[in-house]
Amino acid sequence: MAVPFIDIKRFEAGFLEEWNEKVKTLSQNAQFIGGSENADLEKTLSEWTGLTHTIACANGTDAIQLALRAVGVGRGDKVLLPDSTFWATFESVVNVGADPYTIDTNPDDLQMDFEVFSRAIDEVKPKAAIIVHLYGWGSARITDYRVLCKSKGIPLIEDGAQCFGVKWNGESLYKSALIATTSFYPAKVLGAAGDGGAVFTSDSRLADIARKLANHGRTSHYEHGLVGWNSRMDSLQAAFLNISLKHLSKRIKSRIETANYFYSELPKLGIQVVHPPKGYTENGYCNVCLFDPEERPKIEAVLKEKGIGFGNIYPGAMSDQPGAQGHIKKRFGEKENAKRICKSVLNFPLFAYMTKEEKEEVLSSIKLYKSK
Repeated sequence: MAVPFIDIKRFEAGFLEEWNEKVKTLSQNAQFIGGSENADLEKTLSEWTGLTHTIACANGTDAIQLALRAVGVGRGDKVLLPDSTFWATFESVVNVGADPYTIDTNPDDLQMDFEVFSRAIDEVKPKAAIIVHLYGWGSARITDYRVLCKSKGIPLIEDGAQCFGVKWNGESLYKSALIATTSFYPAKVLGAAGDGGAVFTSDSRLADIARKLANHGRTSHYEHGLVGWNSRMDSLQAAFLNISLKHLSKRIKSRIETANYFYSELPKLGIQVVHPPKGYTENGYCNVCLFDPEERPKIEAVLKEKGIGFGNIYPGAMSDQPGAQGHIKKRFGEKENAKRICKSVLNFPLFAYMTKEEKEEVLSSIKLYKSK
């Protein structure tokens, strides 16, 4: 039996009927931009995050750029960011005209290394910094990051594309952020029917700037106080997300059940499974395992043969990407953990409503690899 890496077609009973009816209603009323769907979405997202303001936008990459611009980052400014992340984090810094400096990875929680970050702050004196909450959790030292950046007067942008629904010490991970972002790419825990993103903050000034920037810098319909761009979320995406939010708690519960299954079973096979740091309640975004770089291709070959999907999140450090050359100013971290982890990480299938049979099939394929 083949098992996909992720299946985003497992809708709840009645979901598609409600969605189809919503599309019909919005189309009949030609309600495609703005309106009640967007307002309702932003209200519900603020309730989930614990932050006062939500600005829905066109995609997660735009959300990062809006956050960077909102805190005042522009041409020639210096920005610290993780060397382990998705390319959008890096290119967002470049796209606003700033200079990126990458920070190595902590081998324990697989997040940005706080000690390396601290040294880089003193050397670079950046205009802003970005921390990325990877794998459906975040850094064991997230409080230290927030305290340090606040003490230094450095805005900390939290890229939460993978962490919607994650809790830190019982509350939303976003709740204590100065400004944070997310992506609603369809494969996310909360995914749209296309691209979408959002900026979250409790700072009214930052929210006002981000909202204006996302709508051509408008202060009124034909008056533009800022040079922004068009990053509005359309009403259809907002409507899809509104329906999805009704089921999100159940989806996260299902994902966590599968994550726990792998936490229990994979170590019995000698597989190194990475757990969230203490204090986190994950959202079940993905399974994270580490293999010897020489062994990883061998298990991947078995998985391909058995039709089992897998991922490498992520297969390369930002500082090694061809597109980074000419833009990156410096890579901090002598141990080069990011490079090593990128060669080691392997992700087994994990998605909402994964069946018992599918989980057992994944495990069976891993046992086959171990027997060779």
